[in-house]
Amino acid sequence: MGIFIRNAHVITMDASTGSEPIVRSIRIENDVVTAIAADLEPGDGDTIIDGRDRLVTPGFVNAHTHSWETFYKGRYDNMPLEMWMAMAYPILGDSRVEPDLVRLRSTLFAIESLEAGVTTIVDDVLENPTQDWAQLSAVFDAYEEIGIRANISGHVISKPFVDTVPFIADHLSPKVTAEIRSHPVPTTQEYLAFSRKAFEQYHGRGNGRLRYMVAPSAPQRCGAELLVGATQLAIEFDAECHIHVLETKTQLVTGTEMYGGSLVEYMGRIGALSPNTTLAHGIWLTEDDMSMIAAAGTSISHNPISNLKLGSGIAPWHALRTAGVNLGLGTDGCSSSDSPRMLDVVKAAALLHKVTNPDFTTWPTVDAVLHAGTVGGARSALLQDTVGTVEVGMQADLVIFDLDTMAFTPRQKLDRQLVYSENGSSIDVVIVAGRIVVQGGRVTTVDRSAVLAELAERLDEIVARQNALDSLNKPLLDALAAMYDRAVATRGTVNRFSDDERAWLV
Repeated sequence: MGIFIRNAHVITMDASTGSEPIVRSIRIENDVVTAIAADLEPGDGDTIIDGRDRLVTPGFVNAHTHSWETFYKGRYDNMPLEMWMAMAYPILGDSRVEPDLVRLRSTLFAIESLEAGVTTIVDDVLENPTQDWAQLSAVFDAYEEIGIRANISGHVISKPFVDTVPFIADHLSPKVTAEIRSHPVPTTQEYLAFSRKAFEQYHGRGNGRLRYMVAPSAPQRCGAELLVGATQLAIEFDAECHIHVLETKTQLVTGTEMYGGSLVEYMGRIGALSPNTTLAHGIWLTEDDMSMIAAAGTSISHNPISNLKLGSGIAPWHALRTAGVNLGLGTDGCSSSDSPRMLDVVKAAALLHKVTNPDFTTWPTVDAVLHAGTVGGARSALLQDTVGTVEVGMQADLVIFDLDTMAFTPRQKLDRQLVYSENGSSIDVVIVAGRIVVQGGRVTTVDRSAVLAELAERLDEIVARQNALDSLNKPLLDALAAMYDRAVATRGTVNRFSDDERAWLV
């Protein structure tokens, strides 16, 4: 007894057809695709889905996101990353969240993701000051119940904030600097011991859908010993090591000021680049950086919407692809991009890089951005043999779109309409590991209304807590603005702003 999808338009994203739609029937048994053919017949007892006027695609892979920002959707605007972090990652005050709220926000994030056709998320979960077992368990429990596929991290920052950005001590009072430095940070030994236990306890839960990953926040936010230890631990457990790298001009300057050069070169020198490593963002990269990343087999998760909102710059899409770097796509968190909808990201990636170069032969193709949103993301998550394509033997993580919608009317090139016209509103069914988790556009595995009612009941508490943290950290913004202005006016090796006379080149 399985699921049979009869005569649907299918975008397989496999090596032979890519994003070119073909008409096929699909049979799913247990959790995998067992047959794809034009003349296929259902088995006895199969649940039959009529594929006429339907488009089937692989589930989208969100290769970089932060579910913990879910409660702060739409809260901040017009702040570059380092200023935004003072509010969303509060530097002062205690922002720890109780496990029941962790489970609520994880469930909310998973509902919105699944209903938007995202079947796999790489969820880099940060808890301040550190993540505890109850909080981590709450994320795994929520995702196991709802049926999403996920890599779930224990995000770690092991240095005080004032030691992770350049020039900031010049703009903060000694009292505030001392207070920030007084906040405890986890040691390398504590984090690696926690992560080893997390791998042993959580890795592979949900019949393999849920995996733990290590997540040193960034090379400038963690010591060398932690970066190398996390990389080695990821390799030992065949898991992902997820790191933010060169998201902003400030981080480019940080490399020069604190490490004497490129942060990527520093990571390569200490042994913190590997095929298990994904670098989130990778905007302010040099050509040498890109060559080093490609040689190491390291992936990059490109987050165009978050990069636009935070004014971080434009990643070198064409240069990265030319260098041979595997690219995934991510939404980033709901406080910096304000939605986990991957189709928004796919469209943004397709459009943004058309204005960076007048040579139209270098512009992103529909096939390339869909590849990044599925196959590339799966590779960056160490799931390339599991998801990302619709093929026999792969996990049955599929999205079924209704073609009788305005997004596909009139029907032209379905793959191009998927990228440029569709926003997720045509999604009818979502399947993860052979289980229908969305039907009629709504999640079926949890009581959606009850989850939203719980949020409504607790919203005043959530907002009041964040208001208090905002008030406590808002005085830091002037110092951070001064630091930012100094960093962007500092001579750099590349310029990833579209137009900024201050971003002088060497």
